Amino acid sequence: MTHQLYDFGMIGLGVMGRNFLLNVADDGFAALGTDINEDSVKALNEEGDGMNVRGVNTQKEFVSLLSKPRKIMLLVPAGKIVDKVIEGLLPLLDENDIIIDGGNSHYDDTNRRYEFLKTKNIRFLGTGVSGGAEGARRGPSIMPGGDKSAWDDVRPILETVAAKVDGDPCVTYIGESSSGHYVKMVHNGIEYGLMQLIAEAYDILKRVGGMGNDEMSDLFSKWNEGRLNSFLVEISAAILKQRDDKLDGHLLDVILDKAKQKGTGKWTSQTAMDLGVPTPTIDSAVTMRGISAFKEFRQDMSKIQSEVHSDEVPLKGEGLASAVEEALYFGFIICYAQGMHLLAEASEELNYDLDMEGIARIWRGGCIIRATLLEQIRGAFSNHPKLKNMISTRQFRDELHACRDSVVEIMHLTNERGISTMCMSSALQYFEAFRSERLPLNMVQAQRDYFGSHTYERIDQKGTFHTEWEK
Repeated sequence: MTHQLYDFGMIGLGVMGRNFLLNVADDGFAALGTDINEDSVKALNEEGDGMNVRGVNTQKEFVSLLSKPRKIMLLVPAGKIVDKVIEGLLPLLDENDIIIDGGNSHYDDTNRRYEFLKTKNIRFLGTGVSGGAEGARRGPSIMPGGDKSAWDDVRPILETVAAKVDGDPCVTYIGESSSGHYVKMVHNGIEYGLMQLIAEAYDILKRVGGMGNDEMSDLFSKWNEGRLNSFLVEISAAILKQRDDKLDGHLLDVILDKAKQKGTGKWTSQTAMDLGVPTPTIDSAVTMRGISAFKEFRQDMSKIQSEVHSDEVPLKGEGLASAVEEALYFGFIICYAQGMHLLAEASEELNYDLDMEGIARIWRGGCIIRATLLEQIRGAFSNHPKLKNMISTRQFRDELHACRDSVVEIMHLTNERGISTMCMSSALQYFEAFRSERLPLNMVQAQRDYFGSHTYERIDQKGTFHTEWEK
């Protein structure tokens, strides 16, 4: 008896894994899946009825039914589970088989697995996948890094299932070792920043402008037709309009203001600090999620500290909406700039040799941070391949300058009324710092030399100096 051999295998049939595998089957490839949860296997077989896709219950049967070299993707929770799955697979695999980790693994773990599997002659790809469950089903953005020959073998499948923008698939080979997961991590850091910027814009429109949810939804929809066109602005408009099916009113108004996180934003901030790359807007977004978790403490503080200017009349009208739009666009540019700057520096420090234009190109579709702005970013890195920080280009420099006065106006209003806008504030201060020829860090260097003899440099002479400061 002969058995059909399958082109592509998936371990982990949760919503993401199942949807990705159905996407593979949609595009003409024979797809096979397995999961320790029998209900997940059953769900795949039911949803894939009539398609060239199948779910099985054991890894042994799963591996035996894959064509060689086997192409096996893991979509399981990051951490020890990935190592456990790999450990179980190894006795069943042949040399040159391919393992693809499609989860949000930390890039250090990916480096370790990449080097370990080399010793076993198993090819490994650490692959970022963005787009959520719907993206996995209809076309995500995919960021594979690791063994180049493995990419060559899986490229036809991944290019077919990826999202398309102007016919271009939103997938490209990122580079060696852990580069794919590193790029996905920074993608998620940018995502944190954009989400918080939108949340702050919503808060300003509500608390300063006195706008209702439906009015804000219409405004966000209008913004989404212009330069702020993006997946996150689009879904924010839909969220604002959503009615509650349990109580009369809007669902957003009854959602608890405690935001959870899985760690990728924090990792982005940590690696940025390790590399000495400033990402204050991303850092602020991570911090705000942390502050949000202390709900009881915030409630107590709100009772101790009286509300600021609670009797202020709402500032209605197009003027406020226009200023908030400019502040949000300013923040978007800065947030993307910080993430891209981190990638450019990491490319050199970690020997990734990243194609910055290619990264911006594959983020234009499928992923959570997809936005019209990414085409401009792609163009900037295409015109300047050695570009580090995109705010130095004429286009972005001019746009930031044009929006600056509105950001200052919004910051004045929010400071006056006691409204926290940590991300917008950090974006403005980042811009102001980088356009300052001289910063007050000469004082910091003097302080370091005073208490620790750490030395300093002078602006009028070369060399390193130390002063015996008067005490």
